[in-house]
Amino acid sequence: MTLSRAQLHDLYYFMCLNRRVGEQLAALYRQGKVVGGVYLSVGQEAISVGSAYALGPHDFLGPMIRNDGAMLVRGFKPRDLFLQYMARRDGPTGGRDANTHFGDIRRGVIAPISMLGELIPVLAGVALAAKVRRERRVALTYIGDGGASTTPFHEGLNFAAILKLPLVVILENNGWAYSTPVSKQAAVKDLAERARAYGIPSEIVEGNDVLAVYQATRAALDRARRGEGPTLIEAKTMRMKGHGEHDDARYVPGELLEKWRKKDPILQFERYLATRRLMTEVEKAALESRIEEEIRRDVEFAEASPFPAPEEAVRPVWA
Repeated sequence: MTLSRAQLHDLYYFMCLNRRVGEQLAALYRQGKVVGGVYLSVGQEAISVGSAYALGPHDFLGPMIRNDGAMLVRGFKPRDLFLQYMARRDGPTGGRDANTHFGDIRRGVIAPISMLGELIPVLAGVALAAKVRRERRVALTYIGDGGASTTPFHEGLNFAAILKLPLVVILENNGWAYSTPVSKQAAVKDLAERARAYGIPSEIVEGNDVLAVYQATRAALDRARRGEGPTLIEAKTMRMKGHGEHDDARYVPGELLEKWRKKDPILQFERYLATRRLMTEVEKAALESRIEEEIRRDVEFAEASPFPAPEEAVRPVWA
């Protein structure tokens, strides 16, 4: 599918918004305003945005901790993330959680689970429900290179393969499972090879190329909608920060980071749009101004929101 100029601008907007939300969360963390940790997606924005943008309006999304961009594409606002990380009353979970453990079934977003890999069997179940109801809806979720070594990853993919469920799994291979490099956790060069064990198709894409991610995801969604079952997509990328803001990532070789810094997904897409004259400097400046205004307004809103009252903690507890 060929994207229009307006859609290309959308992709650029969401990637830049994803980056600025992350930068703002890092600043709030350093100021001591975040309750808990912050896990950013710097360098991985093209995967979240490109894959979520390929979804249809009635499809399901199961994001992980680095998929803020996907949540923004599905209609969440920066303030939702700021409120959530700051544990404020007006946040999606009313201040009861301080991470991205929230969803919205109206937007087709299934709330994430901290245990990596667990979302795959959950989204396989969502896909099964869609199949039983004869709905042409697809479920999409993510896993990291480390999470791809967990039991639920294999069980969920095998279950989806046997029943030919409309499921797409994006494997974000960012090189590190916390501080463990991929070479020390898997003997295969490409983790996408694991799909062969379940008899399902796989594809390897350049994870820093938003259009490549979009096209691969769109093709996988189309296959699922035709009843051809699940697909595993391995998106090769690099985590440009530590596992979380508490981690300085000194275990990552500096030359490796420098190599990937030149492949920054936002700068790559900027060059693509500029060389093809698909975005003018005026249009780029307008998008950047719009994003800065959104960030400023939503940070102010979040900081003005109070913490929940103590008695609110027991309100959703039934027994």
